[in-house]
Amino acid sequence: MEKTIVIDGKNVVFKSTGATPLRYKQQFGKDFFAELAKMEKAFNAKEASYESLDFEAFYNIAWTLAKTADKEIASPLEWLDTFDEFPIVDIIPELQDILARMLNSKKK
Repeated sequence: MEKTIVIDGKNVVFKSTGATPLRYKQQFGKDFFAELAKMEKAFNAKEASYESLDFEAFYNIAWTLAKTADKEIASPLEWLDTFDEFPIVDIIPELQDILARMLNSKKK
């Protein structure tokens, strides 16, 4: 699945493929699905707060989805430096459908 989001006046393409979790693991040394599960747990907590969220994981997931769409983007820090603003709280909801499709089966 692919989705384009305007961030800081730039069209940024995000994409998921079967290789996305492996790309995440290769770049960050962490399990993609375990990170998603932690984020979901934090969002669903009764007392959810910004302190309970791992924003590093959000940025890493966003970069991985962008890198999957465009193999030429720079390293995570260099890529994020190309934006004056990167409102992750607004971006993550836009990426939820991509992430949900990675977790759900199409089999009926």
